[in-house]
Amino acid sequence: MDIRHLRYFLAVADAGSLTRAAEVLGIQQPPLSQQIMALEHEVGVPLLRRHPKGVALTPAGQVLRTEAQRLVAGMGALQERMARIAAGREGVLDVAFTSSAAAHAFTPRLLRECRQRFAGIELRLSEHNAEDILDALVAGRLHAGLLRVPVNHPPGIDMLTLLTEPAMLALPWGHPLVPDGRPRPLAPQALRDDGFILVRRPGAPGLYANWLRLCEQAGFQPRIVAEVDRMMTNLNLVAAGAGVSVVPASMSGAHPEAIVYCPIAGGQALSAPLTLAWRRSDAEGPLAHLIAMARELAQP
Repeated sequence: MDIRHLRYFLAVADAGSLTRAAEVLGIQQPPLSQQIMALEHEVGVPLLRRHPKGVALTPAGQVLRTEAQRLVAGMGALQERMARIAAGREGVLDVAFTSSAAAHAFTPRLLRECRQRFAGIELRLSEHNAEDILDALVAGRLHAGLLRVPVNHPPGIDMLTLLTEPAMLALPWGHPLVPDGRPRPLAPQALRDDGFILVRRPGAPGLYANWLRLCEQAGFQPRIVAEVDRMMTNLNLVAAGAGVSVVPASMSGAHPEAIVYCPIAGGQALSAPLTLAWRRSDAEGPLAHLIAMARELAQP
């Protein structure tokens, strides 16, 4: 059944006249009469009774009017939804983040803005390490990921550095270098005798490798006492006194009663970017809105 026939029929039913309905529709009366007769032929029953002042609905016409209103309204809603999907205002976005990326205020701000501006986009969120995020992007299991220093740069993956912040040294309370619990700049070589807890190299090799390189430049190899999968696990162990670590500055609010966060001497000697990564081939629809919003919010 042609939805156009139903729209024509509803116009006639509402106007009570073929002539007035034709005027409303902006067509001639003869073609409109032909469309109504075609619909009656299709349903196999008369829908209108003609009389000198116009038309009246038959019992079958009254039933069809109710059903046609539902169908036409449903079709209109479907067309509107397809338009929203085509404009990227409705759909699904699978977004993952590392624990250290989630700790920065930018990440919840970006996700909150996305929900507020695009209520029709369903955000499906998950937490993984950087290596798993990039693997999932390559495999098409994710649309976008928020991470720190990229593990690598696979073909077909685009990356945008949203911001950069310094890395901080995390020392447990009572450490000899901060006996009063007050943060102070520390050179890497001051920690040559300490055991380090670091996020596992395959999961976050960027910050891990950059710290190792900084230590080598300072003339020593750090002693690694533990490798973990998540940055928060890292800080939990520091708080327990199991060793020291290096983390992005935005994570310095974790365990304030048990960890002292100290700048690395030299200011920006070690930086921790926040990076948005996505599959180049997916950069349309809802993902395009997320990328544009991230660029906008990252502007100073």
